[in-house]
Amino acid sequence: MEKGTDQELSYGSDYHYIPATSAASGEGVEVRPDVYSYTVQIVNIVLAGAPQAGSFVLIDAGMPGSADDIIRTVEERFGSGRRPEAIILTHAHFDHVGALIDLVKHWEVPVYAHKLEMPYLTGQESYPKPDPTVEGGVLAKLSFAFPNEPVNVGTWVKPLPDNGSVPGMPEYRWIPTPGHSPGHVSLFREKDRTLIAGDAFTTVRQDELYKVLTQKVEISGPPRYFTPDWFAAWQSVKRLEALHPDAAVTGHGEPVTGEELAAGLKRLAEQFDSLAIPDHGTYVKRYEH
Repeated sequence: MEKGTDQELSYGSDYHYIPATSAASGEGVEVRPDVYSYTVQIVNIVLAGAPQAGSFVLIDAGMPGSADDIIRTVEERFGSGRRPEAIILTHAHFDHVGALIDLVKHWEVPVYAHKLEMPYLTGQESYPKPDPTVEGGVLAKLSFAFPNEPVNVGTWVKPLPDNGSVPGMPEYRWIPTPGHSPGHVSLFREKDRTLIAGDAFTTVRQDELYKVLTQKVEISGPPRYFTPDWFAAWQSVKRLEALHPDAAVTGHGEPVTGEELAAGLKRLAEQFDSLAIPDHGTYVKRYEH
């Protein structure tokens, strides 16, 4: 680690363990031989790379306090002492960067995110506050307690290349999918139409506690309490549906494949205004139909 860098690294002062879990917590699913989705409480991380391959990357960094769990999962799949080539972030909300500082300190690997996410990863700016007034279930009402201050990864974070390539993932390209956050990205591999969607859409209603606990599959929009731009979010879903993915790993919920994915994503893209956009909420007021 570069001299002095360790002093720069920090979580937001409001970061703390979130006592939320789901039926899938601690479980992993091999979506492809080289795509492994693992659930950390209520959010998914992805390990991209075959276990026998020479390298792999980690996509997203889980919940606050989950570093040991993530490191253990990596070593169980790839071997003791192994570390990813890089950490790729779909975005920088607390449940996707919750263990980021600890992982960077442990592995000393670069972090990549869209350039518009840089302020939230270098301690400069907080996201818009979560909206507990939004239409939704218990988790939406509790969102005021979720961490929202930026993390500071210092010089370890770099912007994704402008040409759409993904460091450490040569077969993938990153796709801008803003709405849930300004610089949200999804990752897509054309040869087998594998999509790593982050929170551009989810496969569980993330604002409803019962559905989060049971992980009932329901192709849904991004988490309502943390989405400030609904028009952009809808355009992002349309962009992803047009790719006709055959398998999708989302930030929340189980991986979905085949016809279930195709039909659900098509329905969401066509009916996003009624299925995803809440009837009321602070950021809904900004949306123009």
